[in-house]
Amino acid sequence: MTREELLNVRGGAVSASLINAVVRGFSLVVLLGQYAGSAVRRMTKKNYC
Repeated sequence: MTREELLNVRGGAVSASLINAVVRGFSLVVLLGQYAGSAVRRMTKKNYC
């Protein structure tokens, strides 16, 4: 590609790093939900092991 063509290249709307950040954020929310659910279950069953 020529220099002029390279200057006219536009990036995509969604980059791989953005997708990775969203997936990591979603995984964190799921993990926190699992921890909270386990804590509630342990409190209701009085099993603090």
